[in-house]
Amino acid sequence: MAAPGRTAAELAERLLGGDRRALARAISLVENDDPEGWALVREVYPHTGRAAMVGFTGPPGVGKSTLIGALVKNARGRDREVAVLSIDPSSPFTHGALLGDRIRLTDHFLDPGVFIRSMASRGSLGGLSEATLQAALLMDAAGKDDVFLETVGVGQAEVDIIDHADTVVLVLMPGSGDSIQALKAGVMEIPDVIVVNKADHPLTDTMVREIRGVLSLGPQEGWRVPIVRTEASKGAGVEEVVQRLHDHRAHIEAEGTLEERRRRNLMNEVMALAALRLRRRLEESVGRDPDVQALLDEVVGRRLDPASAAAQLLERNSG
Repeated sequence: MAAPGRTAAELAERLLGGDRRALARAISLVENDDPEGWALVREVYPHTGRAAMVGFTGPPGVGKSTLIGALVKNARGRDREVAVLSIDPSSPFTHGALLGDRIRLTDHFLDPGVFIRSMASRGSLGGLSEATLQAALLMDAAGKDDVFLETVGVGQAEVDIIDHADTVVLVLMPGSGDSIQALKAGVMEIPDVIVVNKADHPLTDTMVREIRGVLSLGPQEGWRVPIVRTEASKGAGVEEVVQRLHDHRAHIEAEGTLEERRRRNLMNEVMALAALRLRRRLEESVGRDPDVQALLDEVVGRRLDPASAAAQLLERNSG
């Protein structure tokens, strides 16, 4: 493995020292698929694994950003360093993060103990840009105590991202029946904590009953998923969410499942990166290799089936 370049080595030193500008620059390098960015990740990776990674998912409009803002404020009150990584739908025009750097988190922009970044999902496999998890690792290496990952929606793509967190929080609001259906259908794994936000709504009790009904169908041993009612815009219920996050962290550390979960997540990440890079390599070879073009012509001419062509393509590229 080549040693990191001078830029990466110097940036790594600054990043490990908690330099915000170095962290911002490092994430941009990784996001732009710059070799210096990957060299930097190599350099700092041994210093990761300390941060508490908490993932937030749920349909748009339920108040995830407001809740995260309240949790950031709470963490800062306890002198914890926090990073927020929002994974946004990609803008088709700029390929930037459509929602920008989260207007609702502006209270924290001038706080040196808070780092906020939005990244576009870029429509990649699993809704996950190759750089997203690397960005979370860089935030961890920069000495953040808490890293909050936020996605829009509750589809499989969002779950794939959030699954890389140590603790997964599903945020719902009364009247969002689609989310209950998603839970029932098993679209998402049962989260570790469920928050019903905007709990001053008259349908709150009904929703809590429905969620309990869904949870009762799942395994009854081990961690019991708590349902917390909040009004994040007023700060109501936020302390209880913090307590439940703490309880879950203590539970998985005591059970040894934190290491299991991280092992599974890291293995999934290795496989996803390998698959993405293999796909890129295959796509490049299609463009420049006349033999591959001839193979595809055979498929188009119905003389060779797609699965056999794929097997031949993989065989050619395994050398």
